[in-house]
Amino acid sequence: MGGMETYAKRLTEELAAFLSLEVVALRGRDDGRPPSIQALLLFPFQVLRRWLALKQAPKILHIGDMAIWPIGMLAWLARGRTKVILSAHGTDVSFPRRGGLKGSLYGAYLRFGASVFPNARVLANSQATAAAVNAAGWKVGAVIPLGTDAAAQSVEGTHNGRILFAGRLVPLKGCSWFVENVLPLLPPEIELDVAGTIWDAQEGQILSQPRVNYLGYLKGPALAEAYRSALCVILPNVAVANGQFEGFGLVAIEAAAAGGVVLASNRDGLVDAVIDGRTGILLPSGEPESWRDQIISLQNWRREERAEFAKESQKLIGLEFTWKRVATDTMKIYNAT
Repeated sequence: MGGMETYAKRLTEELAAFLSLEVVALRGRDDGRPPSIQALLLFPFQVLRRWLALKQAPKILHIGDMAIWPIGMLAWLARGRTKVILSAHGTDVSFPRRGGLKGSLYGAYLRFGASVFPNARVLANSQATAAAVNAAGWKVGAVIPLGTDAAAQSVEGTHNGRILFAGRLVPLKGCSWFVENVLPLLPPEIELDVAGTIWDAQEGQILSQPRVNYLGYLKGPALAEAYRSALCVILPNVAVANGQFEGFGLVAIEAAAAGGVVLASNRDGLVDAVIDGRTGILLPSGEPESWRDQIISLQNWRREERAEFAKESQKLIGLEFTWKRVATDTMKIYNAT
């Protein structure tokens, strides 16, 4: 339902055009929440069963999440005929930064995995994620930014006058920071639409604010229309005490591809997801006045100016951020392993 899940689904679909695949996947729930604890605990056994059913060992075992690196031990059964590749997304390598007992234990868990698989290669979705991978002792094979399927729609340069936040309501994504620090600085007629799922109860409290409209969980054409019709789509990520960071920021490229004007914090993986001034605008994280000034500037754009920016953004997204390119870059690592 998020960037990690979209990556796994679309990468395997694109790779099927190049090679033979055996995909073992754990589905999320229809409302956007992750799988149940029971499903998570049973998943390794599902993988083992599928592995044992194979007629021959695969050349590559690609693990889609650093947190499940022990699945790579299946490659030992192939006695060197199977190489291990992993994908890193952000949260799956940043958890040790939270500190405390859980963070320390998870950090040790990741470092142990790096010692178990010294020759494994990790595909990171951004430079920020790659730095966390290296810090955990793993070797980065490549930085491969994500892609999007959002079809370019015709844009007319109009908007509904409202700002849109789309994504999970968690502290690092900065929605509550924006409501508390930026929205009061804007003209009273500007409201904020929120589309997504509530993962943090405290973050969810901002939905009761009078200038905030909760749209629920949107997907497909409804989400694309929300991107396109908003005054701007915001990704106001902020630093959080637990050290969590945004691995990439799929909303940035999806919104731009749909014809939206993207404003994003200049931090973490967002700098890999936004080509500043072309597919969106990067702003200082945690500086309300900069966000206020840019939003008021957008409000004053002429219709033609807005349409031209959106069309150029769409064109560049269509060239640089495609799943075919993600699959091609991934194949290069497979072939070099």
